Amino acid sequence: MPASRRLLVAAVAAASCLGIQALPAAAATGSGPVVSRGVTIPEFYNPPAQLPAADGALIRSEHLPLALSLPSLDGPLPGRATRLMYKSTDSNGAPVAVTGAYIEPTAPWKGTGARPLVVVAPGTMGQGDQCAASLGLEHPLSLNGRTVSVGYEDLSVYRLLAQGTAVVVTDYVGLGATDRLHTYVNRVDGAHAVLDAARAARAVAGASVTAASRVGLFGYSQGGGATAAAAELQPSYAPDVPLAGTYAGAPPADLTEVTEGIDGSELAGALGWSLNGFLQTDPELRPIAEAHLNAAGKAALADLSTMCVGDAILHYGYAKSTKWTTDGKSLGAIIGADPTLRDFLGTQRIGRLEPAGPVRVATGVSDDLVPHGQARQLAVDWCRKGADVTYAPVVLPNVVSPLLNHFGPLLADQGTAVSWLTDRLAGRPAPSNCLTMPVQP
Repeated sequence: MPASRRLLVAAVAAASCLGIQALPAAAATGSGPVVSRGVTIPEFYNPPAQLPAADGALIRSEHLPLALSLPSLDGPLPGRATRLMYKSTDSNGAPVAVTGAYIEPTAPWKGTGARPLVVVAPGTMGQGDQCAASLGLEHPLSLNGRTVSVGYEDLSVYRLLAQGTAVVVTDYVGLGATDRLHTYVNRVDGAHAVLDAARAARAVAGASVTAASRVGLFGYSQGGGATAAAAELQPSYAPDVPLAGTYAGAPPADLTEVTEGIDGSELAGALGWSLNGFLQTDPELRPIAEAHLNAAGKAALADLSTMCVGDAILHYGYAKSTKWTTDGKSLGAIIGADPTLRDFLGTQRIGRLEPAGPVRVATGVSDDLVPHGQARQLAVDWCRKGADVTYAPVVLPNVVSPLLNHFGPLLADQGTAVSWLTDRLAGRPAPSNCLTMPVQP
């Protein structure tokens, strides 16, 4: 069965379980290319029926034209990009195809050793395939009247390339790849996609990185959760990808607290992305969703499943989950009262394992979207396990807007985060500040 047909059949089946008509009848035939909110997804993103056995194995690759590129005597700036599809394993132990991009920098690496590699785990992009970060490198702004996608991670990618580090960007499970929904903030899916991206980068034709290259992880928000989880799972899942350093900015380590912070905010639509992804991962949760979601809630989930972050802000900004439930209770209250939901979110908790290598946890003290307290607690949990932790509270004024309180630290701290990670890739030791945690905000 072609990948596009499998996607449509799976989506219709999942929607039916929730009583949602997510696709028009004509789309269910599976004929023609995959189109998401008026954007035709390149055929490259349709996974094959059979996947390689090895995690991180390269399935296919092609040249990726960077929208922001300049000629120079040494080659195009910031480098040459390759679109990737590679094999990973999802949280259910099943094989999955993941897309992304590798960029070979033009700038030389001035540190010691071989050119290092940084895996960039993007922040929240959305759940529609058109939102994928690899597509954002080619089209930094996608605006067609039906969707708004902004490749804001391009800034961190370019800053890292300017340091002479190679960069591989993961699109995560199901974002870009058209055979399933994106499993937003799924701890294991995100970690595996990050670690397998490092493996896949080594196999790219013309790549200067090898098994001898130091590897760093870089992510903020959703990306911070993915890199934090990857640092925890690296010893068991990818011992062949030793980590020189991990930057985890504003990590959503405790989704119970994050649910409360997001509900009613500008990014309330992220609740729908989380629930969509969790229902796909664990179908046993669907009867619970069916019992608690009203018609408006089911329609919101179907609508959000093809939206990017810009769309969600425009259409579901400040939405309250109490409007989506049959009894008027918030999703947070429903989770708190249901042992099955509590247990499931408990499996998503980051901070119960010691991370590999030095880690830097940055969090805005005024961040109430991905609450500061739970991100700080992650640093505390890791310190108690003896990890090499650099905790970086970013002090900015509270500007009332949860979205700005969350994204302000991203910009304010990014340069410092890049420098910290570059030092680790150069072999410089990371001084831990765990001893000062009690007096840190």
